[in-house]
Formats: sequence, structure tokens, C-alpha cells
Amino acid sequence: MAQAWKCSGLRWAADGPVLTWVGGRRSALVRGKRVAFGVAEGGVRTCVGARGHACPVRAGVPGRSTGARCEECARLDRAHSVAADTIADDPRPYRVYLAWFGPGLVKVGITAYERGSARLLEQGAVCFSWLGHGPLMAARRTEELLRAALGVPDRIPYAHKRAVRAGLPGSPEERAAEIAELHARAVALGGRPESLTPAPFAGVDHLGVFGLEGGEDGGSAPVGEVTELVAGGAVGGELVAVAGPDLHLATERGVVVLDTRLMTGWELVSAEGEPCAVPVRAFKGAAGVQDGLF
Repeated sequence: MAQAWKCSGLRWAADGPVLTWVGGRRSALVRGKRVAFGVAEGGVRTCVGARGHACPVRAGVPGRSTGARCEECARLDRAHSVAADTIADDPRPYRVYLAWFGPGLVKVGITAYERGSARLLEQGAVCFSWLGHGPLMAARRTEELLRAALGVPDRIPYAHKRAVRAGLPGSPEERAAEIAELHARAVALGGRPESLTPAPFAGVDHLGVFGLEGGEDGGSAPVGEVTELVAGGAVGGELVAVAGPDLHLATERGVVVLDTRLMTGWELVSAEGEPCAVPVRAFKGAAGVQDGLF
């Protein structure tokens, strides 16, 4: 019987993206290499637990869930979370940022200073700029001020980010234009906490880091996205790009996007030679893929 592994997610390390596995194994995601795995026959996707603890009932979770947690574990995971605004006493410094994901898609957010740009890479931010840094509550108040005064959201559905990647502007200057304008407006606002140290505008572009510098035109444009994994299914293709949690895989049917959050909770096995056999939804205007099994 083939050895089965459980994926614990994609992480952006200093030297690039890696897939992490329960037990500590790591797989570097190098563009040009083949990524291939199968889902164990008869397998069931189970809850990944919360805050380092296994789900006590090993609850089943839907294949299309990107969280892979049952309702109780999801509640516990968010009960002590900066992202969920349930922590007010974290002594670490935080940074406030503006992130751009595509035309019209800009958000404001905060991240622990020590994490550097890892949070932006995880979110799939095409470009970003820091606004400043300071204590957690000063960063949170600044985030709320920008949401209210400039109408900038603090969350963007990931499907929206994915949908606009094929139409990104060609130059870094064009891609940074929206956040440059918003940064100037943010600096001009009154009412910012005095304990937040401001940062000048400095656009950081991730298109090359993600491997999307070709503009996703021609044969590199994704034709569809995996909607879920299924027991007995398989995924295989050459890795052409990694953006946020997404792998762009060149398969026998074209480039397909796999959100690695769909991998968690499944028992996965080696499947080097098999073609893709999972449900895929075609992107609007793409040919060659239908919403069904390859």
C-alpha cells in the first residue's frame, strides 16, 4: 500500500514557496518541476483541527472548503486571532500596508513586523507598500481609519483576486499606481495614532516572484481552476507559477489553477504518471475545460 501524506498548507519561506506536510516534511515548489499526487481511494476529507490540536471527533469537511475545519474547530481557531480582531494585548510591533491584487482590487491590512512581506505573498498581493508600523492597537486603528475615510476594504474574496490576474497591467509603475495614489491620500488624513511611525511610499512588485511576468497570455493563461479534490482523483502538471496559495499547473488540458488549501485534510499519495482527474471549473472565455472530471 502506498504511503499517504497529509498536507498542512503552502508557506512562503525566504527562499520561495514550499508545501508543508504533517510531521514536518517540506517540498520546495520550483517552477518547471512536475507536481503530482493522488487522493487515496475511499478517502474522506477530515477536519485539520485548531491551533495545533487535532479535531477531537475527526469530523468530515466539504471538499470545496478552503478552511478544512469543522464548525467547532473554526470557532476555536478564530477565538485568539489578530485577523479576527480577538487579540488586543499582543506586544509585538505591527505594520500597516496597502495591497493591490489587480485593477480596482486594493485592500488595507496589518501584519506582524517580524513576518516581513510573507503575509502579502500568502495573500497573492501583486504589489504593495507599507504605510507605517507601531503597536497592534495603533495599527488596527489606522486600518479602521483608512477603511472609513478612503473606502478601502480589509478583505477581498480570493476568487476575485484570481479572476483578474489574466488582465494585469504590463509595467510595475502601472501596477503600483492605485496604491501610490491611496498612500498619498492616507498620509494626508488627520487622526492617525501618534504611536504609528509612518513609512514613505515604496511599491514592492511580486509579479516576477509569482512567475506571472509573462502576463498570462498565450499558452500560459489558465483555462480553469480545481474546485475540489475527490477520493481516487489525481492532479499532475508542470509548475509554471505560484501566486498566494495557488499553483498554476500545465496539464494535458492547459494551465489549471490549484488552490493548495483544498489539499489539506486529505490523505495524499504519489501519482507521478496519472493525468488530472478532479472537478475543474472553466474560466470565463477559456476553452478546453468543462466543470467535471478531466
